[in-house]
Amino acid sequence: MTDKLRFIGGWLRRRAENLLALMLLAMFVAFLLQILFRYALNLSVGWTNELSVVLWMWIVLFGSAFVIREIDEIRFDLLWAGATGRVRRAMQIVSSLALVTLFGISLPGVIDYVSFMKVESTAYMKIRFDHLYSIYVVFAVAMIIRYVWLGVQALRSAPVDDDDIH
Repeated sequence: MTDKLRFIGGWLRRRAENLLALMLLAMFVAFLLQILFRYALNLSVGWTNELSVVLWMWIVLFGSAFVIREIDEIRFDLLWAGATGRVRRAMQIVSSLALVTLFGISLPGVIDYVSFMKVESTAYMKIRFDHLYSIYVVFAVAMIIRYVWLGVQALRSAPVDDDDIH
């Protein structure tokens, strides 16, 4: 069963990478269109800038939630690399507990705020802010799940190795 779950997880991760690549392509095309409209056609359009900002926010949060592996995260590598396996487990447990607690405490307020933002929309593309910022709720839930998993793995005395955390 574990191999099947790894296969499904790998397939889903690759599809998330594909979606990120498409978002990056769309952002690049919007950037090129902005240059074309502004400098070649002497027209000022705002939707290209707005689309770029929206896509950048979604790329960062969606990518952090579903594509970036733990090994790719920024950490105090000097401390982590010099620590023994037992100390790494303790560091993982403490950081997992802190992050799950902080994201968990903030989640109800975040959901309320994102829900409240349905009354506002972006200036040019008229995207409702609750739709726009819903990716942060997804990100927060994904971080809670990720760090619960990592904390449980560390509590089980599973070796915390850079290659094992994906």
